[in-house]
Amino acid sequence: MLMQLLAGAITMGLWAIALFFLRFWRRTQDQLFACFALAFFLFGVERLVMFWSAGTESHAYIYLIRLVAFILIVVGIVSKNRASKRKG
Repeated sequence: MLMQLLAGAITMGLWAIALFFLRFWRRTQDQLFACFALAFFLFGVERLVMFWSAGTESHAYIYLIRLVAFILIVVGIVSKNRASKRKG
């Protein structure tokens, strides 16, 4: 029961963070915020998948979801740095 509660709370928190970044993306149209929003949404999906698979991380698709989320964060940061170098 406690594990279900914690899994739901973590997923809700990750999706709340995703909505937070989505709001900033809608306001600024900055690709960095869109990448972070999608990455945190995927982190929430990864937590749900891990919970449904009995809490084990032994399945490759869990790592694949996590890898895609981290790649999105790196892509967002790199594109933001390249854009700032072009302006300045």
